[in-house]
Amino acid sequence: MRKHRFPIGLRIWKTSAAILVALLIVEAYGASTSKVIFALIGAACAMDVTLKASLKSCFAQVCGVCFGAVFGILMLYVPIDSYLSVAIGFILVTTLYNLLHLTISPVLPCIIIATILTNPEIVPLSYAAARLWDTLIGLAVGLFINVLFFPYDSSRQVQATIEELDRDLLSFLTDLFDGDDSLPNPDKMAAKVAGIEKQLAIMGGQRWLHHRKRHKSALSHLQVCDEKARALVTELEALAMMERVGHLTPLNRERLEVCGVVVGDGETAEKGRIEDIVTNYHVTQVLALRRELREELSKL
Repeated sequence: MRKHRFPIGLRIWKTSAAILVALLIVEAYGASTSKVIFALIGAACAMDVTLKASLKSCFAQVCGVCFGAVFGILMLYVPIDSYLSVAIGFILVTTLYNLLHLTISPVLPCIIIATILTNPEIVPLSYAAARLWDTLIGLAVGLFINVLFFPYDSSRQVQATIEELDRDLLSFLTDLFDGDDSLPNPDKMAAKVAGIEKQLAIMGGQRWLHHRKRHKSALSHLQVCDEKARALVTELEALAMMERVGHLTPLNRERLEVCGVVVGDGETAEKGRIEDIVTNYHVTQVLALRRELREELSKL
């Protein structure tokens, strides 16, 4: 029976907690009339999967408020229609972002420009300072909670994927030596390995404050597993690219059967036959890598 994952993940809980704490703080120390909205946006933006990504989001928010305030105030002194000033401000901000090679979105500063230019009752400099302050409260709370409490850890997910790869491997070998001429495709296994690499890259970007040695050790073992899995898929791709798979030696046949692989090909490898030599070489490599992978996985 397939297990269904609970739809509310840890990141959702952390974001909700960050928003709640930010709202409580900004209620007492906020500076603008829209302080609740600004603090909420800041807390949510700071909640990313890695510290680097969170800092980038915080940087985007601060830059957005500062650029929007500067351009909004400057455009007030241009004697043209306010809506036209908003459009020109958007062009200027977007051009500046491109010149500075900023990959963050220019939407936020444009919103601030529009707010300053189309609301004559607000004081631009006070509004910008108040918005920055309220946003910083949200960003600080979100960043603190994201880094301190339960950093992103997908080690169990990676382990489960590696175990799936092992089952896929045995199925691949069964299809390979079932006695017919069709060869299995290792593309799905390659996609799973790519997914493992992505998860490990995210884990490597964490800053662990609790059980740091344990997490670093687990990450190190999983990275070795990833290397073995990539090498394993490479061997399988070599087998899948053969025009015709060769016959197994008695030793490799026995090894496969011990692993649970059902070998339908009853022929035995012939001495000097190229297809048989190449096939048994790759099978030997695959079995060795599988053993090393399982040994590394058992250390977790």
